[in-house]
Amino acid sequence: MSQFPGTLRTWRKARRFSQLDLAGEADVSARHISFLESGRARPSPQMIARLSDALTLPLDARNQMLTHAGFAARYPARAWDSDDMGPIRAAVSHMLAAHAPYPALAVDRLWRVIEMNAGARAMYGMLGVGQGDSLLDLMCSDHLPGHIENWAQVAHHACQRLRTESAAQGGVPELDRAADHLGRVPRRADQPMMPVVPTTLRAGPLRLSIFATIAQFGTPDDVALDDLKVELYFPADAETKAALERLAL
Repeated sequence: MSQFPGTLRTWRKARRFSQLDLAGEADVSARHISFLESGRARPSPQMIARLSDALTLPLDARNQMLTHAGFAARYPARAWDSDDMGPIRAAVSHMLAAHAPYPALAVDRLWRVIEMNAGARAMYGMLGVGQGDSLLDLMCSDHLPGHIENWAQVAHHACQRLRTESAAQGGVPELDRAADHLGRVPRRADQPMMPVVPTTLRAGPLRLSIFATIAQFGTPDDVALDDLKVELYFPADAETKAALERLAL
């Protein structure tokens, strides 16, 4: 029996759509959505594409919808070191190198470090993290809070980001576990409101106040690339700017 009806229903509910909402977004009748979810109608690949667009599904979920309906997956998940990914690797390396002397790194869906520049190696090296390691493990470690002056603020915002990412992907257990861990950190209400919440890191005599921007590829057609994020860190004050410049030497 096809798994598609249950998969469609799960994603529709995850997006908090009624059958009528989804019908309107996909430009089909609510009756047809009902038939698809009950198994009385079988979707075509073209219909699955329309539903996936309406539900703003990530590429791996689109593959899931296709395979659960009995079709072949459309989107590959290429290895990072494959020939096809050569231009992507070059683009990421260029972004990271061009961001020097400030830290920058690329992470995958589960926040594993794929690549980092010299500034990121120096900064994260102080925390025992290198290429191939997981930032989720770092966030859930016992020693990180002692290095972050504003840990309550940082933990709260990281928790919200993880929950948003997990929800967008239909629920990712690893992200949910890390979010649950960070969500148990008591919040403080006496923090001043800033345009952006910096992370204030202390390692020995070094103090860094940094904030990050996140870049993603705009037209991915590969599951691994759909999940890849480039984090670019910037100094939040003049002292941090000078410290990052010294670290890069």
